[in-house]
Amino acid sequence: MIELQVLTADDWTVWRELRIAALTDAPEAFGSRLADWQGEGDREERWRGRLSIPGSRHFAAVLGGKPVGMISGVPGPDSGVVELISMWVSKDARGQGVGDHLLRAAEQWAQQTRAEALQLAVRPDNENALALYLRNGFHDTGPVGRALPDGRREHVMVKGLSPR
Repeated sequence: MIELQVLTADDWTVWRELRIAALTDAPEAFGSRLADWQGEGDREERWRGRLSIPGSRHFAAVLGGKPVGMISGVPGPDSGVVELISMWVSKDARGQGVGDHLLRAAEQWAQQTRAEALQLAVRPDNENALALYLRNGFHDTGPVGRALPDGRREHVMVKGLSPR
C-alpha cells in the first residue's frame, strides 16, 4: 500500500535521502546537479530551507515502509498557479501507481489553496513522465521551458483545476 507523507523542515533527512537518490538516478531530469547538494552543499540548514519555501508543500511516497518518491508544489510564476517540481519515483517503485498518488496529493493540496492551475516542466525525451502527466490530465503546451544543454527546450505542461 502506498502511503503519503507531508514533509516539513523536520523531515529534512527523508527529503535528503530522496533528493540524493533522484539526482543520482536521473541527473538530466532536474535543474540541480548532485554535486550542488554534496560537500559544502550538504548542510542541514540548506535541506531544511528547501522544505521551508513559503507557500510550498512537499510530499513523500512510502511503499513497504521505505520512501520511494517525492514531489513539491511551490508558488508558480503567475498568480493562481502552483508549480510542481522535484517529481521522482525510484526505479523499484515505478509502475505501481506511486507517481499518480503523488500527483493527486499535490493537486488536492493546490485546490485547497485555491490555485487555478498546476504547471510543470519536463524534458521532451522523458516519455514515461510525459505519459504520467498526460494520464493525469495535463496538456503539453510545447517546448517553451528552459533551454537544455543540447539546445532543446523543456516542455511545459499545465492542468486547470476546478474549484472545490
